[in-house]
Amino acid sequence: MKKLEKILMPMAEVIGRNKYLIAIRDGFLVSTPLLIIGSLFLLIANFPIPGWNDWVAQFLGEGWAAKLTTPVAATFDIMTILAVMGIAYSLARQLDIDAIQASATAIVAFFIVTPYKIDFAPKGEDVSYIVKGIPLDWVGSKGLFLGMIVALVSVTIFAKILKKGWVIKLPAGVPPTVARSFEALIPAGIVIIIFFLVNYIFAATAYETIHNFVFKMLQVPLLKLGNTLPAMIIAYLFLHGFWFFGINGSSVVGAVFNPVLKALSVENLDAFQAGQDIPNIITGQFQDMFATFGGAGSTLSLLIAILLVCKSQRVTKIGKLSFLPGVFGINEPIIFGLPIMLNPIMLAPFVLIPTINIIISYFAMLSGLVPYTNGVQIPWTTPPVISGFLVSGWQGSVLQILLIILGIVIYIPFIKAIDNQYLKEEHGALNAEEDDDDINFDDLEL
Repeated sequence: MKKLEKILMPMAEVIGRNKYLIAIRDGFLVSTPLLIIGSLFLLIANFPIPGWNDWVAQFLGEGWAAKLTTPVAATFDIMTILAVMGIAYSLARQLDIDAIQASATAIVAFFIVTPYKIDFAPKGEDVSYIVKGIPLDWVGSKGLFLGMIVALVSVTIFAKILKKGWVIKLPAGVPPTVARSFEALIPAGIVIIIFFLVNYIFAATAYETIHNFVFKMLQVPLLKLGNTLPAMIIAYLFLHGFWFFGINGSSVVGAVFNPVLKALSVENLDAFQAGQDIPNIITGQFQDMFATFGGAGSTLSLLIAILLVCKSQRVTKIGKLSFLPGVFGINEPIIFGLPIMLNPIMLAPFVLIPTINIIISYFAMLSGLVPYTNGVQIPWTTPPVISGFLVSGWQGSVLQILLIILGIVIYIPFIKAIDNQYLKEEHGALNAEEDDDDINFDDLEL
């Protein structure tokens, strides 16, 4: 434990205090509710029940499903713009500068390096033409990594220029909003000039745009690395190691790993929407719906094990109090109440069970027994069985049930050992109270 603490605690401190990683983590929260709403429309249009579309068509008419894709496109097709805005806003607040001006400048910088060109093929013609327009590929998932880079770099430049005092200062009587807009004039102008030069330089290379360069040199390799079983296992070993020491491992590891998973999820969603073969096993939905149940450590299995075999007042009460939150993926009560944190008895199952879940789920999908996740964004609080059905059909629900049962079996001997320990303590305390209540005449003073 001491060795683990020496490795993990400094790492968590560095990551947890890194303003850029915090900005990425918090910035994606801007788009998360919107993507979930868009996914709900997509889910309704492609509900995983045979005959669903024909049944609904009786009431809404033919082509009803296609009409529901508008909210999907309005969220997923511009997800990079939302990410740029959210990341820039979050970083600007941490750097204590005008967050609105900084995020607006970041969006402009992103569009400066985005090519206004679209391949267009008219109906009935084999020839395509280059027309002006905003390419949805680059403002969607393909431009995500460049969007993150642009947001971080542009806000950093903006902040440094502001703090150097290179601003236009207006008299004291000018309204604050007007004064702030003029203060942003020079920093925003310098940011725009820098990104214009970057765009001009890349236009002279074989890549033509920085989008092509980042996508080929950074995003594609990262997605290939992230879409592997070893990468997922390593990420989850660190995640649960942090949780064991009371650090929110999901936030620490997620700041690095979640952007990769989000991009992989969008690839699956695009293929699902187009009726094509889904490409990726490892996605955000794979992580949320099959790696853990009830939160880190797959503690829903632990809570069920507590209700089945435990007898001590301390364990059963905390199990009952934690069960309902655990069904919805909230497990801080059991982590800090049992506790699991810094409890060496619980370390092995807490780390082992999610790892087993990942391995079994991966090979179940690889073998074709369970469909790949469809990329539909559903809330991480969606209970098991329902979540498995929505992202991977009835096979996903069955897999979730089997993994939860396996987790119960693994947790039982460990929680029983703690339960027996607490039972002894409770019996000892009860006997001590009874001894205190006995009258001892030798202690009386007359």
